[in-house]
Amino acid sequence: MTDFSRTRTLFHIPEGVIYLDGNSLGPLPIAAKQRVANMLTAEWGEQLIKGWNSAGWFMQPRVTGDRIGRLIGAPAGTVVMGDTLSIKVHQALASALELNPGRKVVLSDSGNFPSDLYIAQGLLKSLDKGHELKIVEPEEVEAAIDDGVAVLMLTEVDYRTGRLHDMKALTAKAHAAGALTVWDLAHSAGALPVDLAGAEADFAVGCTYKYLNGGPGGPAFIYVAPKHLETARPVLSGWLGHEAPFAFDLDYRPGGGIDRMRCGTPPVIGLAALDAALDAWDGVDMADVRRQSIALCDLFIREVEARCPDLVLNTPRDGSRRGSQVSFRHPEGYAIMQALIACGVIGDFRAPDAIRFGFTPLYISEKEVLGAVDILADIMANRLWDRAEFKRKAAVT
Repeated sequence: MTDFSRTRTLFHIPEGVIYLDGNSLGPLPIAAKQRVANMLTAEWGEQLIKGWNSAGWFMQPRVTGDRIGRLIGAPAGTVVMGDTLSIKVHQALASALELNPGRKVVLSDSGNFPSDLYIAQGLLKSLDKGHELKIVEPEEVEAAIDDGVAVLMLTEVDYRTGRLHDMKALTAKAHAAGALTVWDLAHSAGALPVDLAGAEADFAVGCTYKYLNGGPGGPAFIYVAPKHLETARPVLSGWLGHEAPFAFDLDYRPGGGIDRMRCGTPPVIGLAALDAALDAWDGVDMADVRRQSIALCDLFIREVEARCPDLVLNTPRDGSRRGSQVSFRHPEGYAIMQALIACGVIGDFRAPDAIRFGFTPLYISEKEVLGAVDILADIMANRLWDRAEFKRKAAVT
């Protein structure tokens, strides 16, 4: 049984703050401060460029990839770190399309994170081979999978509503139709049990700054199924994905296995922070995380609906059909969220009208949930959101 009272001591939450935005940026793991400081002083400072070998920097993307692999049901040697999530989406989609050259349709849904759709649009335009990005409503995905689809590209948990796709069922349907799959785990990794191997997913990508608490701009990861490891061609053929990067050949030869999905120089400082963050997962059972997450979300939904009748639930009520987040809709959603933040409850806003809250059992308990609802109910009952300063939109919402 996971000891959540222990894991709560591993994170820094500012005094007087109820932090319900770990689905957007996880809080600082206390251990990361010393880990990064050690990397800067004892490694970079004292070892200088020797650190690539003596401090293990060069192999860190693989080592950390295997640590994340444990949380997403990926076998050792199938996950590697580096670059940003957008780059990893581009790599995965491009490789999947090349593995299925006779088809032209990339199928996605309107709940996919817009950045993934932008990447797909740009890639297909650059390929200029008649590909089509087909976007349907989330509930229409299964019916839209047919023998014209080359790649099914989905975010497992809808970033706005928290709606959860059935990865195993949709992957099976895609494979039966001759399509490959690319899954974005940005709102899944660290939030709920993921079994990439069991679902037979072809590719998966994800970021580490949300539920994995790797810090702002933390490095992304990519997973390639074992059956594709030696055949998937990395379209972004960076020098660290080369078979022998320090031979400095003028022609590219992809490295063996998951190493071919390495691209640019790894972000060593970011990987140090992430490595410390992953220590918090030692001894954590994802089934316990999922069970407690559902309980916290259920409690929040019940209390908000009972005390804030003007807010409309924007998330599946059934816990088995959502991730680890809850959103409510209101025409003045942005102002309501700013009022909450001013009162010490931090969530976020997603256009056009959703206030969004993440529930992470590693550092959130029933106490924080009930405290947040008390403040939200006061803001709604007394229209405390109806102030000019709460309606001025900042660059990041």
